[in-house]
Amino acid sequence: QVVESCVAAAGYSVGEFAALVFAGALGFAEALYAVKVRAEAMQKASEAVPSGMLSVIGRREANYKFACLEARKHCESLGIENPVCEISNYLFPDSRVIAGHLQALEFLQENARKYYFTRTKMLPVSGAFHTRLMEPAVEPLAEVLKSIEIQKPLVCVYSNVDGKKYMHSKHIQKLLVKQVVSPVLWEQTMHSVYERKQGTEFPYTYEVGPGKQLGAVLKKCNLKAWKQYNHVDALEDEEAAET
Repeated sequence: QVVESCVAAAGYSVGEFAALVFAGALGFAEALYAVKVRAEAMQKASEAVPSGMLSVIGRREANYKFACLEARKHCESLGIENPVCEISNYLFPDSRVIAGHLQALEFLQENARKYYFTRTKMLPVSGAFHTRLMEPAVEPLAEVLKSIEIQKPLVCVYSNVDGKKYMHSKHIQKLLVKQVVSPVLWEQTMHSVYERKQGTEFPYTYEVGPGKQLGAVLKKCNLKAWKQYNHVDALEDEEAAET
């Protein structure tokens, strides 16, 4: 019943492939192959430069872009050419993930108070995903997506790149490639998905898969929408079958 009455889907980063499979735009096996190629290419790009991702919660007055600019200048003073330090994920108001050269992220942690960051935490990932350091991964993913048949989604799917609905198959092909080197606009996507007239009821929302992080983000972005939120663990059925 939930599937039949579904009106929209969205997936965070690699989860966007899952959302497109759910919406009938991509075949499961083809999407899995594309994700494999994407993962291997991103891993290879990560190994080329010591880089990472820093989760940041800031006060209202925090200026993330200025902090990134100063971190890049710090890297230049160390002799790093074309340093990267930029926002790679917009999570919820006052929460961002900043990605780039490790030296830039270390500089931000050391100077957190100056930039009004209340909490900084390095993420357990191997590289600066969703920044231009991932450019070597663009071509392999673009090639594989050209060879896959992409349909128009049966329900609206929102893109991480601009927070808007995908319009047609070529649009999907183009933005899935762009997503590798573009920030994930998840906060903006949440506003797009749940924008409705005053007094209109919010739909039920289901987060499918391990963890409830997207539910926690939704609560911070839109409390009223979160009240209709449910989590579906992907392993529930398997565990039930085993017992």
